[in-house]
Amino acid sequence: MTKAATEAQCTPSELADIAHALRMRMMRMAAGKGEGYIAQGLGIADLLTVLYWRELRFDTTSLNDPKRDRFLLSTGHYSIALYAALAELGVLSEEETATYALNGSNLPMSTFDETPGVEITSGSLGHGLGQGVGMGLGLRLDESDADVYVEISDGELQEGSTWEAAMAGASFKLDNLWALVDCNGIQADGPMVLDIESVAEKWTAFGWNAAEVAGNDLVSIVDAFDRLRDRPGPKAIILRTTPGYGVPSLVSRERAHFVRVAEDEWSGLTQELEDNREQRR
Repeated sequence: MTKAATEAQCTPSELADIAHALRMRMMRMAAGKGEGYIAQGLGIADLLTVLYWRELRFDTTSLNDPKRDRFLLSTGHYSIALYAALAELGVLSEEETATYALNGSNLPMSTFDETPGVEITSGSLGHGLGQGVGMGLGLRLDESDADVYVEISDGELQEGSTWEAAMAGASFKLDNLWALVDCNGIQADGPMVLDIESVAEKWTAFGWNAAEVAGNDLVSIVDAFDRLRDRPGPKAIILRTTPGYGVPSLVSRERAHFVRVAEDEWSGLTQELEDNREQRR
């Protein structure tokens, strides 16, 4: 079992190259589809880079190894980012990624657990953290040292089920449970409806170790994992991300949740991503 599929940890420069590769792959996957959740995918590319190339213990040749760490994508519509990471790791083929969001594809816009490397089916939001608590308890009963990492959104912080799971994680003192909270400020119809601030203080009040970081800063994300890793009890990292990060024309769109892109726009958007690469190093 290796850490993030490599024996040596990646340097910040190498992580930046991987994050860029994930974003470029997402653009290729989304091109021609006309619409989709590309903005959220671009926003969490840095988190998935740190997770899969630095934090997670897993084996790409044995995806069901019981010793593996689990990553649960509660916001299943962010699937394009997860598929991009799995493709970069060789779990998914180039041919498979070309079918993203097409009828009959094994790579739907919202994840299901039949896709290689995907742990849970997700469409209805608010259930990922509860599933993570259950997995964490099960792993502890098995005397496993595997961890469970659950990505959730700020929109899910408006749901009671999320906070019930947060209470349970703290009550059961789950050292093996992580909540990775993508705070991008949007939900389906525009800006967040409810005032959920202050997010980090809420997680702390619920008994979690919490850290808040710039969610598109790789070094800050790495530092948050390092600071929280050995603390007893569950951990929460609040990531302030930007939808469409790396592509200014997408960042500036008012309705970034489900982006509609004309066929003739894709080449220009991809060029923006390439042009902005160096400033993100």
